[in-house]
Amino acid sequence: MDLLSFSYLCLMMSKSSPEERYRRHLALPDFGPSEQQKLRESSVLVVGAGGLGSPLLFYLTAAGLGRIGIVDGDVVAISNLQRQILYTGEDEGQSKAKLAAKRLQQLNPEVKTEVYPFRLSANNARDLLAQYDCIADGSDNFPTRYLVNDACVLLGKPNVYASVFRYEGQVSVFNRLRPDGSRGPNYRDLYPEPPPPESIPNCAEAGVLGTLTGIIGSIQANEVIKLITGIGEPLDARLFLLDSRDMQAQILQLPTTSRHPITKLTDDYGAVSCEISIPEIAFRQMLEWQKNGRTFALLDVRSMRERLSGHLGGLHIPLDQLQRQWEQLDPQKTWVVYCHSGIRSATATQWMLERGFKEVYNLKGGIVQAMRHQKTHP
Repeated sequence: MDLLSFSYLCLMMSKSSPEERYRRHLALPDFGPSEQQKLRESSVLVVGAGGLGSPLLFYLTAAGLGRIGIVDGDVVAISNLQRQILYTGEDEGQSKAKLAAKRLQQLNPEVKTEVYPFRLSANNARDLLAQYDCIADGSDNFPTRYLVNDACVLLGKPNVYASVFRYEGQVSVFNRLRPDGSRGPNYRDLYPEPPPPESIPNCAEAGVLGTLTGIIGSIQANEVIKLITGIGEPLDARLFLLDSRDMQAQILQLPTTSRHPITKLTDDYGAVSCEISIPEIAFRQMLEWQKNGRTFALLDVRSMRERLSGHLGGLHIPLDQLQRQWEQLDPQKTWVVYCHSGIRSATATQWMLERGFKEVYNLKGGIVQAMRHQKTHP
């Protein structure tokens, strides 16, 4: 027995030791003190603290990771609670990243959590990802997925990827450094180019089974642990697919090495470019405009279902119909565009500015932030 193993077992002899919580790990074949120590010495950046991020963060924290970073600029909405088990109804309107860190500290105070309550962008991705050993992408949109992938390739970081859509989920490990020094395929080897924005239904339109996010997020956490400890075979060059309706699973073989090298960090997705500054306006400032008599028009780019559940007024054109109905919009007016949380409206804002609209602003935080303001300032 080596010195590390002996010291670790000595600690385990005391039930009051914090190491008591990892006894079930150490009872596993091939999982000894050195594997648990690898977890303790590792750092993982989790992108997204939502449906996938909830189980992912819970299990990584319970497993005894040394340091976990949480990137998420969103706030809690009631519609999140069907799948985002980190939060409760009392958390509505509060920062997901900050709340997640608080709950994880209660679960395992030994794990250091670092909070980044903002959206990942091309301006901050390189510096942020460079601070961590492994990246776990639980984001819910294509711009972030491509951004995470490209940054991981440029920085030489492994990317443990997962996504869900309606009843289906998928998991893979991208850009893994192999023992022979080669790198596994990256996300662009699976999906070389982003799909057109208008072809992608948002979460509210498409829906997602709540339990599916728990299943896929847990598998994603399992891949992170395997990657760090060296136990088992990670999903390198393989894509795990699950259809939860009939519980049919399959694994697809991907190219053994990357065919899409990345030379620069940029978001080439046809939505919000991370390198372009989108004019934004806070709900509070918009109210000041109304109070002072400033003329502007509102544009709601959410789905009809969302619109019927409540709105701020103005013209309604869903984002996927904007390119076909933009003639209804006066390019000489001042426009304030809104959606649920400010992501789709940022896409519309950029699109309108690129087509010569005089003055367009994205409502920061969308209708979620507007509701939060109204609750705190009745």
